[in-house]
Amino acid sequence: MIGLIVLLVVALVLVAWVAGIYNRLVRLRNRFQNAFAQIDVQLKRRYDLIPNLVETAKGYLKHERETLENVTKARNEALAASQAAAANPGDPAAMKALQGAESLLGRMLVNVRAVAEQYPDLKANETMNRLMEELTSTENKISFARQAYNDAVTNYNTARETFPSNMVAGSMGFGPAELFEVEIAEQREPVAVSFT
Repeated sequence: MIGLIVLLVVALVLVAWVAGIYNRLVRLRNRFQNAFAQIDVQLKRRYDLIPNLVETAKGYLKHERETLENVTKARNEALAASQAAAANPGDPAAMKALQGAESLLGRMLVNVRAVAEQYPDLKANETMNRLMEELTSTENKISFARQAYNDAVTNYNTARETFPSNMVAGSMGFGPAELFEVEIAEQREPVAVSFT
């Protein structure tokens, strides 16, 4: 009888231990999914700003049509990738596609900024300046949201990979989450400051 009670207590402790690990992993997964939702909000804001930016620039940059068309195309691809990733932020393939699309869009926006700098009338346009400021503010918000997401993903991945959680994570469907890293070569180049 005592052996049965000891066995029952051990079984209850084991079930409680597994449940605790499971619940912790669920909380961490929900945190990174929520963090991605914050990125998604800012990405949508950016996607809404870009058509206004392009339309404002079109009047001034008729011969820069290809640049503007490339921005619009990259925006549409990034929007589609964002929607796919938002449907399942834990899907590594969707996150990779979003990273690639965002990287391309970032490069295209750098091109628009460079083109805008070449045209004094466009630089002086109040609407264009306001849109560029909004876009810059949104880019900063995206960076902060991406950092929070990556922190949440790192915490989740660490929890699911460390012992003893790793024994529970794999068997209960807690797969790895993908970090959101956008590589834009222009962001790694040194900023040229000129006072001339």
